[in-house]
Amino acid sequence: MTPVRRKREPRKSVRQEGWITLEGGFAARPCTVLDLSPSGAKIVVDAPQALNSKLKLAFSRDARNGRSCEVVWRDGKMAGLKFTR
Repeated sequence: MTPVRRKREPRKSVRQEGWITLEGGFAARPCTVLDLSPSGAKIVVDAPQALNSKLKLAFSRDARNGRSCEVVWRDGKMAGLKFTR
């Protein structure tokens, strides 16, 4: 049986400053958003070990305007996020 390959959504390179707020946390931490797609983002953070599995990603320090995310992969200081509801 051949495995089903999921087609990736187009990603847009943005290289823009962003802010992450960990679930249950109040302090926003800076990150760099490398690229975005309708379903997620790739970010770079200084302390990847501090990332919880769930967080909010925003383009301002105000996390109320952010998108809820789930960390789906990590590689050094990079992490892949999937947008959740």
